[in-house]
Amino acid sequence: MSFVADDFGRSDSDIGFGAAVVRWGVIIVPPLALLADRIGRRRVLVAASWAAPLTAAVGAVAPNYEWLVASQALARPLALVINVMIIVMLTEEMSSESRARSLGYVAIVSSLGAGVAVGALPLADLAQSGWRLLYVGSLIWLPVALILQRKVPETARFMRVHARADAAKVARISGARFTTQVVSAFLTSVFVGSASVYLVNYLRDVRDYDALAVSLFTIGTAVPASIGLIVGGRLADHSGRRLVGAASLAAGVVLVACSFATGGAAMWLAEIAGGMCLGIAYPALGVYRGEMFPTAHRGGGAATVTASNLIGGSVGLIVAGRLLDAGWTYGRVMAVLALAPLLVAVMVLISFPETAHR
Repeated sequence: MSFVADDFGRSDSDIGFGAAVVRWGVIIVPPLALLADRIGRRRVLVAASWAAPLTAAVGAVAPNYEWLVASQALARPLALVINVMIIVMLTEEMSSESRARSLGYVAIVSSLGAGVAVGALPLADLAQSGWRLLYVGSLIWLPVALILQRKVPETARFMRVHARADAAKVARISGARFTTQVVSAFLTSVFVGSASVYLVNYLRDVRDYDALAVSLFTIGTAVPASIGLIVGGRLADHSGRRLVGAASLAAGVVLVACSFATGGAAMWLAEIAGGMCLGIAYPALGVYRGEMFPTAHRGGGAATVTASNLIGGSVGLIVAGRLLDAGWTYGRVMAVLALAPLLVAVMVLISFPETAHR
């Protein structure tokens, strides 16, 4: 968004609002996931895998900022549908002793895909509108859709439940568990969404990084986070989700917030350590999105939590953009937003059930 905003002459507030609008597209995720509870996970996964890269590529021909935001407001939720379906299928196919670890491995593969996008950032410096090449690059994922269409079967658990006509009526969602999941996802993303989007702006505006330097920083700090995903998955499966998730989330948030108030080696170390801690937290807490809901409602439940996550991120982005335009420093803004996920860490310890080995 930073490179696009520069090309179209937009402010920090516009960047935050545009990124927020893209996240508001998440409202289409729950209906699609509910469809997966009726017609199957595989069919929705395959359809989204084709649609997401094709829709994202439309951004390459955007005549203005609003057009780009609108196109990505559709592309991003389609990509999220893929993510939700993967979480749901993983929950249904893996045992409780291996779900968090498996989710960590999936996240690593996902981060490699994100790394491809980050590695392509120098293309944005080739010309004033070089950012358009980044959206063209989304088409490289079409072969993945073809592989999924040919190789991925429907989950056995869905097939068993779907065979029962009264499955949806019999299954019940716990209101308390649903509420804690939705609130936790919202509050966590208030900080994480803002920190991820505004990191590029901070590096460019405050630390004078060019596109190549931003790319190197992002990739260099993301590798340790991948290690955290492996460690977090193993710890969560063997030692339990709650303590691992709460402790690593709190530590990661504090460290990442500190990276926005420092420079040089201290900034690198804080971002690396913070990313590793958040990497540990992801499989420990992310696995709850599938485990807290019965099979007949798992797609819709997980998608609603994901929608809450994106809405929280949009709120954080708007608040951060307004505060930055008002003259607040990046460090001060992130310190305030960090209070939200710190509250989540407390909620995890108090209200989340322990699902490991069950």
